[in-house]
Amino acid sequence: MLALVHPPSPQLATGQRTHVAREQIIFSLAQTQHAAYCQALAACGAKVRSINANRDEPDGVFLEDTAIVLDEVAVLCSMGAEPRRREPLAMEPVLGEYREVRRIALPAAIEGGDVLRIGRKLLVGMSSRTNVAGIDSLVRVVTPLGYSVTAVPVHGCLHLKTACTALPDGRLLVNPAWIDLPALAGHELFEIPESEPWAANTLPIGQQVILPAAHLWTADFVHRLGFEPVPVDVSEFSKAEGGVTCLSLILDGPGDER
Repeated sequence: MLALVHPPSPQLATGQRTHVAREQIIFSLAQTQHAAYCQALAACGAKVRSINANRDEPDGVFLEDTAIVLDEVAVLCSMGAEPRRREPLAMEPVLGEYREVRRIALPAAIEGGDVLRIGRKLLVGMSSRTNVAGIDSLVRVVTPLGYSVTAVPVHGCLHLKTACTALPDGRLLVNPAWIDLPALAGHELFEIPESEPWAANTLPIGQQVILPAAHLWTADFVHRLGFEPVPVDVSEFSKAEGGVTCLSLILDGPGDER
């Protein structure tokens, strides 16, 4: 398994905000937290490769949004946020080392934070960053490869993965206030508490689950389900509307440990 990461930009505080108020970000603390996040990835067994392709982009640290990486292809996203539309192009040479690269073009819009893979099924958020044309474009790329796509309406948060991620066994942690649960019919769901509204964003690696250190109830719940919670402090990235999934791009196919 390979985890691609990107160091935070000194301009992180000037990045995009949609559903959160702008707060002061302590850049030195963001750097420390990012280093600890990378250490957690490595401790979970991932090889970590740092990319600096978008060093001048305020939101470049949120690498997940730039691409959808499957076993067969890497799909460069067409970002819904106009100021971020340079980021995927800078990632193309890196992703081309590991996958055939496909592209989605405007007016179709899609961001990687809206795409949750569970086996050969992709749940894709219809959000302020991903539109119907973006989902249709993804369908045309992935259906011939044997993937199915289910659209999931998202409201009140930035991306699908803000409100829904999969545990290592495929069961879902969800915030029911931010997504339409009927779209998830057929999946076993665990609702996170109202006191931890951001806690549905977790990153499973093997039987371990990386999650924000602030979400104590969810960490205990993950442990009771039989998985190992790996808490990391991402407070400065939370201020920028980011979570533990969007700080990396995970490649988990044959040879991806190189």
